[in-house]
Amino acid sequence: MKKLILLLSVVLLVSCKSSYLSSKKSAVLLDINQEKDDNAFVNLKNYSRDFVFDMKYATADNFLKEQVYPCDECFLRVKTIKALLHANQAFIAKGYRIKLYDCYRPLAIQKKMWKIVPNPTYVANPKKGSIHNKGGAVDITLVDSLGVELNMGTGFDFFGPEAGHNYTDLSTEILANRQLLKSIMLQHNFKSFDSEWWHYNLNNSATDEVSNLKWRCED
Repeated sequence: MKKLILLLSVVLLVSCKSSYLSSKKSAVLLDINQEKDDNAFVNLKNYSRDFVFDMKYATADNFLKEQVYPCDECFLRVKTIKALLHANQAFIAKGYRIKLYDCYRPLAIQKKMWKIVPNPTYVANPKKGSIHNKGGAVDITLVDSLGVELNMGTGFDFFGPEAGHNYTDLSTEILANRQLLKSIMLQHNFKSFDSEWWHYNLNNSATDEVSNLKWRCED
């Protein structure tokens, strides 16, 4: 009986450990090409210093008006990060960098968001899940060499028609900025989400499994 209890305790401990992602940062940048499991979840911050982070759901500065992430980490599947790194290098060559608003979102957080705003116009129903829950979606914009965001016509998570790629009653500058973002992302294995200029999904990521891996925050 004692052996059985010990075995169950070990299994439970392993299970608990495996359900969390570590936010601990590597002392040196890691090489994403050394990661052999393309479906593993890893922290983008360990593979590049060339991104800007403004993780909206780790603050109350979002349409929910509530913080739903414990801290501002950006986890994605390895294959998503590989594509994102290449896209960012293409932007850097033009004098810009990617700024991230949202990355992987655990299903538990999706459920929390749905509880706050149970409207599929604004939040994906957790019964189906979203590409964010699969580690294949990013919400992004571009900043210039001074860190200033390019004018995209609306803010992040603006849900009017003006946020859509097909909305053209905008200035030449805004349309050019959106086209720059979209064209390079499409060249690097992403596809756009027509109603949200900031949302990009890795190609074929819809077939991946919804995940509920959460992360522990590091001080």
